[in-house]
Amino acid sequence: MDHVLTLIAAPGDLTLEHTAAVRAALRTIAADTGSPDWLAEGEAADIPFGAIGPDLAHAAARRALGDAAVDAIAQPLAMRRKRLLVADMDSTIITSETLDELAAFAGLKDKIAAITRRSMNGELDFAEALRLRVGMLKGLATDALERTWEATALTPGAAILVATMRADGAFCCLASGGFTFFTGRVAAQLGFDMHVSNTLLEDDGKLTGEVSEPIFDRDAKLTTLKRLAAEQGLPLAATLAVGDGANDLAMIQAAGLGVAFRAKPIVAAAARARVDHGDLCALLFAQGFRRAEFVV
Repeated sequence: MDHVLTLIAAPGDLTLEHTAAVRAALRTIAADTGSPDWLAEGEAADIPFGAIGPDLAHAAARRALGDAAVDAIAQPLAMRRKRLLVADMDSTIITSETLDELAAFAGLKDKIAAITRRSMNGELDFAEALRLRVGMLKGLATDALERTWEATALTPGAAILVATMRADGAFCCLASGGFTFFTGRVAAQLGFDMHVSNTLLEDDGKLTGEVSEPIFDRDAKLTTLKRLAAEQGLPLAATLAVGDGANDLAMIQAAGLGVAFRAKPIVAAAARARVDHGDLCALLFAQGFRRAEFVV
């Protein structure tokens, strides 16, 4: 059997009934299946399968699971452990959208957040939407950046994801349409090998309402994934990309394992793999790591 379907849920929420239902569903479409291999009891299990592709296996699993809060990721076993991670920051590695939170200090959070939602769902051009939102912050004191950072929280599993992949020899890059003020701090805190993002311009202690050009956007994220893979001597099949917004979709679709993490509808619908219920440790289970192997 040359493929694997990984079932992932919150700790204690994955049951024998879930694995049995999925195995039965796979057998109805003529897939050979192996016994579940529990990566973490009650949390994550691998079901090996063959004879059909990952898309059919995933669809069968979702039918069997119904509305159960269980994620299912189907993929080839070859090159399952990835050697390159490229991760979005806002609403992925951290829980918030930093530009929206920064806008709160200008009394514009709701207005700017509405533009952010449309941009992340692909309704607006990312670069134009970014310039518009940054322009609305002209004159904001730069100490608002530090206050925004103080309230920023990491997504559960983020530190474990980066530490475990780096310990396993992977190169980790934080690639964000946000700003270097935040990506630099997140990268340093979690141990990312590098970070790339946009730069807010400031003058005399205030934001100018401008961002450095060119904008680090959807195409730049895809270019970063491909460039780093080439520099590391890796095929794209050995890469992992994760994000939630429309500007992440190109790199998610190009990566060997591209994951839509609690993503906007347009991204969740187009990605081959999605995590709606688990935390970022789901990306480790998807690579076959056992809970006992996680670096905490």
